[in-house]
Amino acid sequence: MDQAIDELKSDLISLIRIKEWKTLKYELEKLEAVSVAELFKDISERDKIIIFRLLDKQQTKEVFKLLSHSKQQEIINGLAVNAAKIARLLNDLEPDDRTAFLGELPGEVAQKLIKELSPEQREITNQLLGYPKDSIGRLMTTQYVAVRPEFTVEQTFQHIREYGQDAETLNVIYIVDADWNLIDDLKIKDLILANPEQTMEELIDYQFVSLSASEDQEEAIKVFKDYDRVALPVVGRDGVLLGIVTFDDIMDVVDEESSEDFQKFGAFQSAVNNPLKARVFDLYKNRVVWLVALVFMNLFSGAALASFENVIHSVVALVFFLPLLIDSGGNAGSQTATLMIRSLAMGDVKLSDWYKLIGKELLVSLSLGVTMAVGVSLVASYRAPEVVIVVSLTMILTVLMGSVVGLLLPFIFTRLKLDPATASAPLITSIADISGVLIYFSVASWWFGF
Repeated sequence: MDQAIDELKSDLISLIRIKEWKTLKYELEKLEAVSVAELFKDISERDKIIIFRLLDKQQTKEVFKLLSHSKQQEIINGLAVNAAKIARLLNDLEPDDRTAFLGELPGEVAQKLIKELSPEQREITNQLLGYPKDSIGRLMTTQYVAVRPEFTVEQTFQHIREYGQDAETLNVIYIVDADWNLIDDLKIKDLILANPEQTMEELIDYQFVSLSASEDQEEAIKVFKDYDRVALPVVGRDGVLLGIVTFDDIMDVVDEESSEDFQKFGAFQSAVNNPLKARVFDLYKNRVVWLVALVFMNLFSGAALASFENVIHSVVALVFFLPLLIDSGGNAGSQTATLMIRSLAMGDVKLSDWYKLIGKELLVSLSLGVTMAVGVSLVASYRAPEVVIVVSLTMILTVLMGSVVGLLLPFIFTRLKLDPATASAPLITSIADISGVLIYFSVASWWFGF
């Protein structure tokens, strides 16, 4: 596949070099949008603009949607000298894709581009941009097909033929009353199999699932997962149908949310889309806050060690096992936190479920701790037999402590209305380090009689 793309890229670049525009346009017309988007990954900005300007209207729209935000900006910047081309591109995009692009731009740049839209599309875009960032309202499209309940099946098909060309999906048709309140939705399959003389009211059961425009996009992910739909209607507080969200839009959100949570769990301030394109200062800024905070937090580990100085002097062999023991607690905590954060994000676990999980996690972590204690005791019996009991007990207790911290932190952050992914691996590791030192040398002090 990569070789085929490389060969195709080489052929197209050669046509650009010899300025064979007609041949280039002909070759581009034969390509799928996905193939063109793949070409854009590592060709020069100039070549991207040339290829993009030679795409037909449908290809332009589909390719632009598939590009990353940074490459979309490159295209817009490259087309800046051609206002008509920008206007045509932005007007042709689905409202949800256009909103996602404009929402990432600086305000003044977004406003300049919005002015290039037609009055109708400008009104839709301003409406969508008025919803909070990361809300379902920003995600929805207003391009769908809706009919009245008194329409017959035949009238509905006539309506679809007349107005369905620009719809995001025709898999689902929406039924609304005179005030545009959503009454129900109907799969196209049910419509095809129905008698042409039947009305929509005879086919619907008044049971539907909808999303609220003001809710967070993560709520849409949960609903799509629970109900297995290709599209879901979005309604306002008064039940008026505002738009729809499709499955492909949700898949984009899932990808973004997964990347964001993954990077937050690594103690990044915000997501970094591409480290190759990111500025050095942005990478530094995203990482420095948590790292500096954790430096000061880890001073507690040093203070704990200092308070057990007499134990360390008396039983030097304890130092040999210190990194192993405290790292085990941190690793166990990170595992548990990863599981809890994903479960909370996917809706498998609710905030009120924490007490149900504590008992189960204690049993699991106790089993893990005992298993790991057996392993460390074998090492200790060879290296320093006098500390076997101490390191074995410590291993069990640190794994228990780390696991409980890893379980509870995501719930605490959720309760405080913070993203549970912020309960990052470095934070859990630092807490496990401090508690591990205290547990280890407290057990040692007790065992050796200090």
